[in-house]
Amino acid sequence: MPKLFVVNKIDAENIDLPELVKNIQETFGLQCRCANLPAADKASVIDCIENKTGDSPVGDVAQAHTDLIESVIEADDELMESYLGGEEISAEKIGSVFVKAMKAGTIIPIVFTNARKEIGLEQLLDIIVKYTPSPLEANAVQLKDGEQTVELAAEPSGPLAGLVFRVGFDPRSNMKYSAIRIFSGTIKSDTNMLRNNEKKGIRPGHILKSQGEENKEIEFGLAGDIITLAKIEELKIGDLVHDGRAAGKFDIPAVPEPMFSLALEPATRGDEQKIGTALEKLCEEDPCFKVAHDQQTKELVISGLGDLHLRVMLEKMKKRFKLSVNTKEPKIPYRETISAKAEGHYRHKKQSGGAGQFGEVYLRVEPADRNSEPPLQFSWDIFGASIPGQFEPAVAKGVRDVMQNGVVAGFPLQDIKVSVYDGKHHPVDSKEVAFRAAGKGAFIDALQKAKPVLLEPIVNVEITVPAENMGDIAGDLASKRGRVLGQDMLAGNFIVIKAQVPLAEVTQYNSQLKSVTGGRGSYSMTLSHYEPTPPNVQQQIVAAYAKQKADGE
Repeated sequence: MPKLFVVNKIDAENIDLPELVKNIQETFGLQCRCANLPAADKASVIDCIENKTGDSPVGDVAQAHTDLIESVIEADDELMESYLGGEEISAEKIGSVFVKAMKAGTIIPIVFTNARKEIGLEQLLDIIVKYTPSPLEANAVQLKDGEQTVELAAEPSGPLAGLVFRVGFDPRSNMKYSAIRIFSGTIKSDTNMLRNNEKKGIRPGHILKSQGEENKEIEFGLAGDIITLAKIEELKIGDLVHDGRAAGKFDIPAVPEPMFSLALEPATRGDEQKIGTALEKLCEEDPCFKVAHDQQTKELVISGLGDLHLRVMLEKMKKRFKLSVNTKEPKIPYRETISAKAEGHYRHKKQSGGAGQFGEVYLRVEPADRNSEPPLQFSWDIFGASIPGQFEPAVAKGVRDVMQNGVVAGFPLQDIKVSVYDGKHHPVDSKEVAFRAAGKGAFIDALQKAKPVLLEPIVNVEITVPAENMGDIAGDLASKRGRVLGQDMLAGNFIVIKAQVPLAEVTQYNSQLKSVTGGRGSYSMTLSHYEPTPPNVQQQIVAAYAKQKADGE
């Protein structure tokens, strides 16, 4: 696709603009050329397309003009021959071939701006209008359906195919608006519009053109248009809208994975449902904002690209929905397991005047392979009729009750083999409830003898940082009990560091990385496996759990 770079904040402190241009060219190729340059006072920009003179701290304007012209004329053999023959290429000829060069990818303009002071914005818009391809001139867009690829030209008479690229809610009316880029076909208010692979039709209703906060109604939208539809709840970002003659998905850029998380609690009791509804709408608007209810820690957790991102989302929730929340760091989802074999026994006997309860269970436990599936390997090894088979589900249920809450610090258990090998029953008093209690008690007894340990989640991290920060990051990872697995060099003098680190050490890593790299570092993180927690860390977690339990009682 045709593209250009916009370098904003040209008056920012401690920014080496010539080095930045060099890094862009090293990373994306020498076809990246400056279409303008900041003036010496950075209060204006100098055009490099039609102009050859001027003074810029970023580079020589004449050289920038020559480099740009040479990249543009690569797209036209005839113009290239004239240039090599010493002919002066006019601005008109450059303009006529610029769009062709953008399509061919021989030129990727770099445009300098300062949006806050409105410097370079008019030039940026001029470049977009004069030199970038219109939908009619652009390369046909590709719609992928499985292994098949269909090219769609911007033809109003073609099959309707549009991409929902933005969703928003009006802060006053709370009405949902969906912005759609139409790549092919025509959409009218009575068009029978379909979404993705669904068979149920949707009536678009009013077709709107949005300009800032203003929505102007139009009769129809054509290929190349960006339109807005209101009140269609089904539409989501990334959806294909069509008339039945198109199918598949548009390739859209992958969004960054949200890495920074906070746990939420309502500031006002009874707001839980309202908060859930508000968060659902915010998630629809922003694909980089995620909400999950952690089944293990029983927390509502929101995730975003950083502390600032989440503060903005919570401020939106406060202003638009009048909802306030308290935030805290999410609990780490530890697990528990055992490190030795052991046997357990429990007799459940209850007599209260009427029918009694009786059940007795003997079982063995031993460690299973680390991170095995399922977490519990249960076997019924009763010989004879010491416990009738009808009580096996009850005993298993008692064991699974304990698997949910553990015996060390209240976390789920994993990697355990359980064998029930003996027991006793009573022909009258034995019931499911009795054997469930007996199974639970015997399992707890065995676990306490089997040297239980706490397991912590270990995550794979890939950290992208400038090469000069390599030593600082490696040292920081070592202090966090991390293991560096390798590193790769990237263009632009960046390095990707691959490592494994305990999740508990990197819950706030976003702000730490930003501080070390001056905002130039990024990272991604995925769960790898669970490992035993060091004894000193386990003691702290167990002590905190005991205190919490005592406070609750």
